[in-house]
Amino acid sequence: MTTARRPGWRSRITPYLLIAPTVIFLAAFFAYPMVEGLILAIYDDEAVLPLLEEPDLGADRAAELVQGTSLEVLDEQGNVMDGELTTDLLTEQWFLIATVDANGAPASGWAPETRVRVREEADDGTALAGTIRPKLGETADPLTLLFESASESAPVVAEIEPREAVQISETAILELWFKVRATTNVDGTPVLETAEGWAPSRFLQIFDDGETGRVDRGNAGAFTSRFVEKMTEDRFFGPAWRTTLLLMVLILPIQFALAIVMALVIHARVKATSLFLYVYSLPMGMSDLAVGILFFSLFTGNGLINSALEGLGIIDDPKLFLSADTRNWIIAAIVLAELWRATSIVMVIVVAGLQAIPDETLEAAEVFGASYWQRFRYVMLPLLRPSLQVAMILRTILFFQVFAVVIALGGGEIVTVLANETYRQYFGLRNNNVASAYAMFILLLSLASSVFYLRAMRTQGELAKS
Repeated sequence: MTTARRPGWRSRITPYLLIAPTVIFLAAFFAYPMVEGLILAIYDDEAVLPLLEEPDLGADRAAELVQGTSLEVLDEQGNVMDGELTTDLLTEQWFLIATVDANGAPASGWAPETRVRVREEADDGTALAGTIRPKLGETADPLTLLFESASESAPVVAEIEPREAVQISETAILELWFKVRATTNVDGTPVLETAEGWAPSRFLQIFDDGETGRVDRGNAGAFTSRFVEKMTEDRFFGPAWRTTLLLMVLILPIQFALAIVMALVIHARVKATSLFLYVYSLPMGMSDLAVGILFFSLFTGNGLINSALEGLGIIDDPKLFLSADTRNWIIAAIVLAELWRATSIVMVIVVAGLQAIPDETLEAAEVFGASYWQRFRYVMLPLLRPSLQVAMILRTILFFQVFAVVIALGGGEIVTVLANETYRQYFGLRNNNVASAYAMFILLLSLASSVFYLRAMRTQGELAKS
């Protein structure tokens, strides 16, 4: 008697080793980009600006303000730069100078650039020498203060007379910090409270009056619906999704009807079947943009359509089909281009489904007197349901991504679709967050349509199991 040998550990782990590449691929090229896109759409990493109790990055937080909050400026102070100088900073320049004080004694200390007139510079522009600027106004103290460090809050080390000559040994660039006050909601409630604290200029926009401003951006993140709201409030959002759905409603029924007829012609195995298959599949070898340009050339003033209409005597002069005043003609051109371009994709799937139907099944129906229409209606079509389900899901998902044909025929302004608005937000307006919101909306529509087709086009076996 032979005893069956239990599979070894290698055999047991083989299925998991085969699954691993698929899991890695899905995680790297599907799950990760989708999560990142979702985060961009609903999370703002510059949403909140902490106000600090002192003008120091290490100080305790006094309050938090959301991006866009209006501010009242109470005070300002310069701090020595920690990082690189960028265009979003408000800065001031201080000089370390050597001179004589009001009593004639040698003095050395820091003074702001506003108090020193530079009169000698090195070849690279470095300040070397100058004089103390006089103060204007009868009530102004004529003496200029020198500080121990580059800050007005530092101890005063000397007082200098106006127009006194100075030697400049060092220059410091300070970023301005502002002490601000704002009125905010308490935890999202209508109750108002006053928040007060310090913030660096890189996160603020101070208005020209120097007394008011707003939070330009924060340095802490928070979940937000702001980008989704920007998307829905965008003036192109409504036209984009309505046009996308309109084109889908116009194209899909005609496209599937044509694809089924083309597939039946090939399945009938008539003479020159291979030629029909090659001709039907030709558009699959052309890019979306090439098809858009091709159909654009058909609708121009010297294009085939105008030439044919003039030749038949229907029109006397060329008609302008694709313009801002002929939106319906642009939609018609897009419908024709998409029918020509993508019907072959559906046709290939339907042909594969027809070839999977056993010949014996169709022959039995014919023996029992079923006409060709009856065989198609009661035998082929039910057995084609899984193939049609796959084709419908694939075509709908690809339809939400229609872009190049619309750009070529409509320019993206007169007639626009969701994919075009995603591109416009990302490339034209440089707004990655709103572009991600558009992308997530397209993904949501794709998932919803897929679930709908999976539920609505279930086979008899699937219905029995449910």
